[in-house]
Amino acid sequence: MTAARLSAFAAAALAAVLLLTQLPAASAHPASAATARFVALAADVTEADGHRYGLTDDTGATMDAAQIVQVPGDGSGTYLAVYHTMLADGRFHSAVATSTDLLHWQRRHDFGAGSSQPALAADGRGGYVLAYEKDPRNHIAVRGYDDVDALLAGRAAHRFDAPRTLSSCAEGTPAITAVHGDTVELTGHYRADCDTDRQLTATLKDFTTWSAAPDRRLDRAVESYGTSGNIGDRDRLSLAGRPMVLIEGQRWRDDFGSWSTYAYDPASGRADRVPLRTGGGSTSFANPSATRITDPGGHRALLVSLFIPAEGAAPGEAGQLVYWREL
Repeated sequence: MTAARLSAFAAAALAAVLLLTQLPAASAHPASAATARFVALAADVTEADGHRYGLTDDTGATMDAAQIVQVPGDGSGTYLAVYHTMLADGRFHSAVATSTDLLHWQRRHDFGAGSSQPALAADGRGGYVLAYEKDPRNHIAVRGYDDVDALLAGRAAHRFDAPRTLSSCAEGTPAITAVHGDTVELTGHYRADCDTDRQLTATLKDFTTWSAAPDRRLDRAVESYGTSGNIGDRDRLSLAGRPMVLIEGQRWRDDFGSWSTYAYDPASGRADRVPLRTGGGSTSFANPSATRITDPGGHRALLVSLFIPAEGAAPGEAGQLVYWREL
C-alpha cells in the first residue's frame, strides 16, 4: 500500500472512530430490572406479535404521537387513542379514536385547532383526564370527562389552562402520571431560556391550582448520552415490579433524524438507551409511550407507540408505529 493510500486509510479509520464515539450506545449495565425488561421485550420490532407502521384513522388522518389506553372493565375490548394531526388549516388538531384490534381506528372527536401532543388517563372513578399542548402561547391544557361517552363527545366537565411559570416562551408535551381524587400529577417540558426543551413535573389540584418545577435529574440522565438538543415527550409505566420512564432525546437541535428513546429509572437517576430495531432499519424514534394491555387475542401484552420522523425512517416506516409483545 502506498504512503498516500496509507494516509487516506488512516484518515478514513479516524473518521469512523470519531463517528462511532458520537453515537449513543446501548447500556452495558442496565439502570434497573424494569429498563432491562423493556429493552428485552420492545427493542426489536420484528419480534412483535402485532404491529403497524404509518398508523392512520378511518378518515385517513395520521395518528401522530398516539398514546393508547384500554377502556378498563367494560368487557368490550375497546382501545382509546389520543393523537394529533396537521390538517388542511395548517394547524395541529388533537383527536380521540376507538379500536377493537389496535390496527383500525375510528376518529370520534376533534379537540380543536392548536391542540397537540395529547395524553390520556383514567381517573379511577369511571372518568378520564386529558392533557395537551395548546396554542397560541404554547401552554398545557387539562380537561376532565365524567365517563368515556363524554370523552368521545368532547363534553368536558372540568377545564384548566395552565399558566407558564418556568418559561416565558413555551410549556407543553404533557403526560399524566397519576390521578388521585381531585389531584392530577403530570410531567411535561418547558423551553429553557427560550432555547431548548427540558423536563418539568407539575400538580393540578381541583382544576384550579397549578404548580410546576424543573426535573433536572431526568434531564441529566438523558444529557449523559451527549444529548444537546431537545428532551421532550415521555411516558411512565411499571415493569418487573418497578416504575420506569420512557423518554425521547434529540442529539442535535433541529435534526429530526437524531431522536433516540431512553428508558429511565427514577430510583437510580440513570437511563438506558433503547436500541430499537425495525424491519427496514429506521434510525430515529420520538414520542415514546407504552402500557400493559390485554391484546386483541386475549393475551397480556406490552403495547408500544413511537413516532418515526421522515428524516430517520426506512422506506415504508415513516409516521406512527404501534406494536405489541405478549408477556
